[in-house]
Amino acid sequence: QVQLVESGGGLVQPGESLRLSCAASGSIFRINAMGWYRQAPGKQRELVATITHNGRTNYADSVKGRFTIPRDNAKNTMYLQMNNLKPEDTAVYYCNAALYSSPDLKYLEVWGQGTLVTVSS
Repeated sequence: QVQLVESGGGLVQPGESLRLSCAASGSIFRINAMGWYRQAPGKQRELVATITHNGRTNYADSVKGRFTIPRDNAKNTMYLQMNNLKPEDTAVYYCNAALYSSPDLKYLEVWGQGTLVTVSS
């Protein structure tokens, strides 16, 4: 069984920074793409950023220049470094991974449980 565990959410003031972590565990052969998504109250879940196994990244326009998505393949861990946070960044943040399990090489898409980020003065 494969699972993703997020951590690092919390309450911050506008302009501050926060770093989220997403750690994958279980019988994993290889993780391909990973990503962060968020869902604000009353809104649909939206893409924040994605990163491929080779490190190619993609960001939503709303976070470009403020967020980065580093990844440590050796630790099966991904991060979301969020700088200059704004109230509109308030949401539950979810991590997602597309991976091959071990030893059966089954292709899976796995979601974390979510972590709440609140940006408020």
